[in-house]
Amino acid sequence: MNLTPRQRASWCAHLYKAAARRHHRALEPLFARHLPPDGVVLDIGAHAGQFAKLFARLAPQGMVHAFEPSAYARSILVPALRLNRLANVAVHPLALSDAPGALVLHTPLKRSSALGFGLAHLGEADAPGLDQTVEVTTLDAWAAANPLPRLDLVKIDIEGWEPRALRGGRATLARFTPALYLEVDDGHLARAGETPDGLFAWLAALGYCPFDGRDGAPVAAWRGPGDYLFVHAGRADRRPDDVL
Repeated sequence: MNLTPRQRASWCAHLYKAAARRHHRALEPLFARHLPPDGVVLDIGAHAGQFAKLFARLAPQGMVHAFEPSAYARSILVPALRLNRLANVAVHPLALSDAPGALVLHTPLKRSSALGFGLAHLGEADAPGLDQTVEVTTLDAWAAANPLPRLDLVKIDIEGWEPRALRGGRATLARFTPALYLEVDDGHLARAGETPDGLFAWLAALGYCPFDGRDGAPVAAWRGPGDYLFVHAGRADRRPDDVL
């Protein structure tokens, strides 16, 4: 990567935060209900690894598969995991969608010229930034090539591409019925030609029930941008109602 001096300074700050800070700890009780010590997690859109670190500690005898297509994000993610001595995380330089191939990943630039790598997204560019062509596969194809002993939790935060990643993993979801932790943002989804209502309806057809991603309370429908937890109706023993 060819980074400017300002971007190199930002990279150092990003790495320090990724390695030293522990975000999302308040969500540990929610995730622990769905993730046993030997559980398997897919972290799709792993970014700098804050969720991957959390999952790895909750499942020390299990495995976290972190999917991150951005070369910049991986340059932070990989050393941050190493510095935290988390050997049960595998990093995959792949994007997930509903068809294999190659797509352009757009990383916007902040006004300071630093890379807004947390907002990197597939699809149409909506601001000045850097473009990178990335390898794309489907979850079903990846799972066929990398057989999983189990799958307990799938977290997806890929800036509006969540429905396409899910559609590419329909067989895997039907087989394992993992809990799903998704960012659902109408603006991001619109950029990818999707809607929150469409996503909720698609998951309902698969037997998934929605819950608030912060406190685990049941929700009837999308009620604004944020994180949502979806639990398969056939896994009533893992419903989060009494977690928090």
